[in-house]
Amino acid sequence: MARYYIGPEKNNSISWRIMTAVSVTGISGIIGQLILLRELLIVSSGNELSIGIILANWLILEAFGSFVIGKRAEKSAHPLVTYTMFAVLFSISLPVMIYASRMMRPLLGFSIAQPIGITPILYSSFIILLPVSVLHGALFTYGCKIYASCTHNDAVSVGKVYVAETAGTFIGGAAWTYILLSHGTAWDMAGGIAVVNGGICVLLLAPRFSQGGTRERIWGAVSLLLCAAAGTAVLGGVTNTLHQRSVESQWNPLNIVHYEHTRYSNIGVVELDGQYTFFLDGLPRITAPIPDILSVEEFVHIPLLSHDNPSDMLILSGGAGGIIHEALKHQSIGRIDYAELDPRLIALLKQYPTQLTLQELKDPRLDVRHIDGRLFLQTVENTYDVILVGVNEPSDLQTNRYFTREFYHLASQRLNNAGILVFSVPGSLTYLNEDLRDLNASIYHTVTDVFSYVRVIPGEGSNLFLASEDQNIFTMDEFIFARRAHERGLASQTLVPRHIRNKLHTGWMGWFEEFIHGHTEKRNLDFTPVGVFYSASHWNAVFSPALQGLFQGFSSIDIKHIILVCIVIILGILTASLKKPNCLGSGISATVGTTGFTGMVFDLSLIFAFQAMYGYVFAWIGLLITAFMVGSAVGAFTATSLLFRIKNHRRVFIVLDMMIMGYALILPLLITSFQPLMTDPEALTSFRSVILLLSLVSGTLIGAQYPLANQMYLKKHGNVSRSAGLLYGSDLVGGWLGGITGGVILLPVLGLFGTCLTAVLLKACSFTILAVHREI
Repeated sequence: MARYYIGPEKNNSISWRIMTAVSVTGISGIIGQLILLRELLIVSSGNELSIGIILANWLILEAFGSFVIGKRAEKSAHPLVTYTMFAVLFSISLPVMIYASRMMRPLLGFSIAQPIGITPILYSSFIILLPVSVLHGALFTYGCKIYASCTHNDAVSVGKVYVAETAGTFIGGAAWTYILLSHGTAWDMAGGIAVVNGGICVLLLAPRFSQGGTRERIWGAVSLLLCAAAGTAVLGGVTNTLHQRSVESQWNPLNIVHYEHTRYSNIGVVELDGQYTFFLDGLPRITAPIPDILSVEEFVHIPLLSHDNPSDMLILSGGAGGIIHEALKHQSIGRIDYAELDPRLIALLKQYPTQLTLQELKDPRLDVRHIDGRLFLQTVENTYDVILVGVNEPSDLQTNRYFTREFYHLASQRLNNAGILVFSVPGSLTYLNEDLRDLNASIYHTVTDVFSYVRVIPGEGSNLFLASEDQNIFTMDEFIFARRAHERGLASQTLVPRHIRNKLHTGWMGWFEEFIHGHTEKRNLDFTPVGVFYSASHWNAVFSPALQGLFQGFSSIDIKHIILVCIVIILGILTASLKKPNCLGSGISATVGTTGFTGMVFDLSLIFAFQAMYGYVFAWIGLLITAFMVGSAVGAFTATSLLFRIKNHRRVFIVLDMMIMGYALILPLLITSFQPLMTDPEALTSFRSVILLLSLVSGTLIGAQYPLANQMYLKKHGNVSRSAGLLYGSDLVGGWLGGITGGVILLPVLGLFGTCLTAVLLKACSFTILAVHREI
């Protein structure tokens, strides 16, 4: 194997340099991925369904880079130079794509806070991730080729490079979670990556400088220039200037006065003539000092006046900026507990004060708790007369947690006798599309499973839900409303008698029941979040109507259909193999592909489970991905170290595949077994460690298969670049399919159990090919 680019230096000198460079590639890759993931999630309004799409696009583009571009490493005359060139281009493309992601909404014609459909997210994230991901994928294959030329052992070298890159991923993920997430801007991080990559490239090419290599000297100078320019930009404040200008362009023509990433969300503050709007993940959450008075008064006063004497009240998120103000008008209110996860939001309300928010936050009856609302409800011992949910739809997994049967059961335990749970769901009196009907039907059937009496008051824009064990919520009419309002000294700006008479008309409940008649009866659950799917389907019908039929088809998918399809595929495989043995190949690449699919399902399932349990996955997503990658490194390292001790690689490969299938069946049982314990504060804390451990085990099983597959493939074809590219590409293609289908369709529609079972069924198909193959 050619070693012409090594020069007089010993192989081990080049070996540690390239392994260091590969580790830095892992660090750069995960941090760059998380930067763009966060930027794209802001564009998609924080919807976790986008995580699967974004990760899937990253994987498929890495597959292209590793297989299509990386396979040229075998014929490359100057692989070290090419590796350096790709690393430099990666460092340059990252800040360019950060700017492109912030310009995505204006370029696509979407205004701030306007929902974006799945299709624009799919193709726009593909374009934005394209240069960064392709270059990162190519770096892996070139790293394998360079290291293999030093060690003269192709199978072991690929495994070791995989471990080195994964180790870098671990370091980058940990740094992101504990250091970078709350410190510095995306531009600062991109500048830091450019500095490190530039320095590593200089180190990599240094041995060739004294030997007169022109290409090496040129790219060494380019790398040094990149390092110096990026360092100057970070230290000289240029990156901060670029950050400010890109934010202003992103929010143009709005006057953005504050913009920051916190551990829990992205917060933007817009000001116009003394009116402030606070955006969380691109969606308006609070407007002060003049909110939407009609909607706020309806949401607060109708439920509170439906209770004969409300004293203790709980508001779960979104209370500042009007809701608290209106609730405090009721003289009977003695205490309001207000759970708002992000302390920076409250701090910014004080930093940009209005008379409305100052009055709310300074009232002695208000107790603000900086905790996720549902976690607060799980651990608090207080009970309440009224619980208000301040989020208005299950648009993502974080908000869906307030619309599930598990939440309604929890809320019912925290309500006093005749207590009322209050929430709203998108509705309309005129735009009656199928997806909106399904969304309301699912939530209505879910809440009626728990509460004996549920009254729905339809409206244009939202439907108000009142749930209670007291049937008196149905007796509220204009006369009771007026009498209680007078007794409590309540003065309303918008709820005039004629409006209240129409709003509380007894015929509206019948209208709503007719509205949802004949539509879905699926219940919205923590681990089967169909509410998120119906919400996404509704907004896609509004802004991407061409996909409406497709989403309606997805909603009818049942695990029975998938079982039937997989049985047909397995029978087809068996029939084909009987007619012509080995006609379908060895099954190695197919197995690696389904393992990639299953690995993505594991990753998404644990991310979704964490969000369903805790509601702040974005603070931990770097650690969750890192734990999975560390597991992959452990699995790959263990398998690589045992390659020459294993006598029958095929047998071990098959056993490992069976272990992956078994784990996929056990994983949902392990996750759901902790749910009944989540009211215990100690269990809440320990379960985070359990999820990380499960992620680690998932990665270990997935990572262990790659070196074995590579060893088996090399025995047959003997080409390290082809083997690394094909198998790595198969792994990533499978991951792409898992991300697209798992994140957008399977987890929301089939739930945790159905999704993991789907992964098992797909692996059974590839396992059949592997099992019937007679010789490898």
